[in-house]
Amino acid sequence: MSRSQRLLDLIQILRRHRRPVSGQVLAGELGVSLRTLYRDIATLQAQGASIEGEAGIGYILKPGFMLPPLMFSEDEIEALVLGSRWVSKRADPRLALAASNALAKIAAVLPQDLREDLDSSALLVGTSSAETPGVDLADIRTAIRRERKLSFAYTDAVGAGSRRTVWPFALGFFEKVRVLVAWCETRQDFRHFRTERMAELVVTETRYPRRRQVLLKEWKIAEGINHPSMLP
Repeated sequence: MSRSQRLLDLIQILRRHRRPVSGQVLAGELGVSLRTLYRDIATLQAQGASIEGEAGIGYILKPGFMLPPLMFSEDEIEALVLGSRWVSKRADPRLALAASNALAKIAAVLPQDLREDLDSSALLVGTSSAETPGVDLADIRTAIRRERKLSFAYTDAVGAGSRRTVWPFALGFFEKVRVLVAWCETRQDFRHFRTERMAELVVTETRYPRRRQVLLKEWKIAEGINHPSMLP
């Protein structure tokens, strides 16, 4: 266990206790010596943690102390690395670059031991076998953020073509396909569109009349979706 992880665990243990807890108990939970525990408490106090108490009496953490936002556990570091690597391989070029930049910014401010954990992560993402999207996914993401209507030509699974105007509110990334989730003005219902079947995409300046959060919630209810990462 890294020292940063141990300090995080110590804070969490202290938060669980509303009364002073002895150094012996804390050291036992962390699996360290009393000497190491006292050194860790001094480190946290120097960082601003309101830990009161002393050896032989016990320690208590006053409410209100927040850890620096970039103090991550080892599992959180691995989740960040894996997520960033997945986006770099599977998303559109702009989002892939953004993922790499974000991870670099996080790495620049992490403590040395956590930075080493990030750099040496053994979680890998394989080469994508996804089909090339038929349209620029960055344009779709922009329309979703700005709540703007999209217009595009669409070819369905049997080869029939049509022109659609939709209210986009979600974009699903699957192993081989990317799927736009939207309210379709033609069908007057929620529809899913595979991006490789889309063409002549136009992001209009017309704001659709409902908030995307509301559309997303109603779509989840309609599809029986219980988790935000699920798609039918």
